Amino acid sequence: MISSREEVTQQIVSTKVRKGIKWSEVASAIGLSKEWTTAACLGQMTFDKSQAETVGDIFELSDEAIAWLQIVPYKGSLPTAVPTDPLIYRWYEVVNVYGSTIKELIHEEFGDGIMSAIDFSMDIKREADPKGDRVNVVLSGKFLPYKTF
Repeated sequence: MISSREEVTQQIVSTKVRKGIKWSEVASAIGLSKEWTTAACLGQMTFDKSQAETVGDIFELSDEAIAWLQIVPYKGSLPTAVPTDPLIYRWYEVVNVYGSTIKELIHEEFGDGIMSAIDFSMDIKREADPKGDRVNVVLSGKFLPYKTF
């Protein structure tokens, strides 16, 4: 019996390691981006029935685990308020250093509002550079203005 979505995530990660599966292969199988697919496999998004069944086949999941993939998860995957993983900490650092700049420039360009993380896309790719390859991350979210009422 499975008692949480986190158990299914652990099964997925364990099988990924054991079978040498790449997230891009899973994404190709379900027809979505590697970024969204990875987030969903790690328990941050909800798969529809067809997607969940495909993921279940890839990761050898039980029917119960496949059902868990279709339940809206509790979002937020960091175990601590300040991340300790070095890669994730650097993103935290980017927001700490540049967050107020990002906020100021978005407000100057768009007005009072926020960038959606719901109507959102992300693209991560390797960018060749003679001084050492670079990580190119593009975040694109719909601007949502605050309403007056």
